[in-house]
Amino acid sequence: MVNKGQKSGWNLRSLNFMATLTRENKQFAIIGLGRFGRSVAASLHKMGNEVLGVDINEKLVAHALNDSIATHAICLDSTEPSALKEAGIFEFDTVIIGIGNYIQESIITTLNVKEAGVSKVVAKASTEIHGKLLEKVGADRVVFPEYEAGEALAYMLTKPAILDRFDLDPDHSIVEVLIPAEFEGKTITELQLRSLYGLTVLAIAEDDKNFDINPLPNRRLHQGMAMVVLGNNKDIKRLPI
Repeated sequence: MVNKGQKSGWNLRSLNFMATLTRENKQFAIIGLGRFGRSVAASLHKMGNEVLGVDINEKLVAHALNDSIATHAICLDSTEPSALKEAGIFEFDTVIIGIGNYIQESIITTLNVKEAGVSKVVAKASTEIHGKLLEKVGADRVVFPEYEAGEALAYMLTKPAILDRFDLDPDHSIVEVLIPAEFEGKTITELQLRSLYGLTVLAIAEDDKNFDINPLPNRRLHQGMAMVVLGNNKDIKRLPI
């Protein structure tokens, strides 16, 4: 059973750079094709992954197929283990449960896929209590789309130099930031980003399409360029941006 009326405004921020980090395609099953599920499906599919979309609502399944946001899409009741097994969902690398407001169905579905042995289950929670219950039944990661969207908006409004952000966990992120004036003309070594800020530089970009992955320590930085760094959120906030 999936949520037929989700109103989450959350979406996976594109982070084109993230696509270049994907070394091999994976299989994802997304249960719940509301706005959250559709957004996740579209992003993963665009990155070249195999995506199976699932929903009890035939219209949402049809929309997913018509809009080509998933490799395949089927209609079934995810609270029925036999239906999930028959659809082959238990064989997927990762199952993402995008059921939000229907808490009972969300918890039952999470329990079904974890008991079947799926190695990684990511589940959407609508409230803190909902999230705790999902963790209790085995969800490997619980996401709070509305909260995360609000946090991302706050970053955008207060830190306009942050172009994109991808949360790895509650404490660590990968961010794409504009290089500040304080870094003008200096090399990565001179800036000592790892020792002074605790950050790892993953890439340098001069435009939106071309990234220098794992740049050399002597790479010189200039304003107008962007860099992608990995680190603790507290350390990222210390950057002069």
